[in-house]
Amino acid sequence: MATRDDRNVFQRLREMGEEQVNRVLEEMMSSPRFADILGKTIQQAMATKGSMDRNMQTILSLLNLPSKADYKKLATKIEALQGSLVNLNIKLDRILAQQHDKASKRPARPKAKPKPPAAAALPSA
Repeated sequence: MATRDDRNVFQRLREMGEEQVNRVLEEMMSSPRFADILGKTIQQAMATKGSMDRNMQTILSLLNLPSKADYKKLATKIEALQGSLVNLNIKLDRILAQQHDKASKRPARPKAKPKPPAAAALPSA
């Protein structure tokens, strides 16, 4: 059976209740030494994350695999291409509409008369 000392900090905090936990946290945060240690810990964690990100970028680069930054660059380029395609479609629609308007305003051309059938060849004598 586990004794009271065998429990971890989180189990003890859960048993203490919300009000007592808030009181303990306020006391801890009011301590300048604790705040300094917490700040240094967060700075170290962010530095470690930065070095891990750089190392992961290097590994992905060596394996010739795309990274998150590569995906973002590609997504930006794809969005620019989509915008260009939309602009081209709009311009093409305008040109087709102008051609349709010109064709409808043009007087109808008379249809060519069908050519009479060629005369039967005369037998040569």
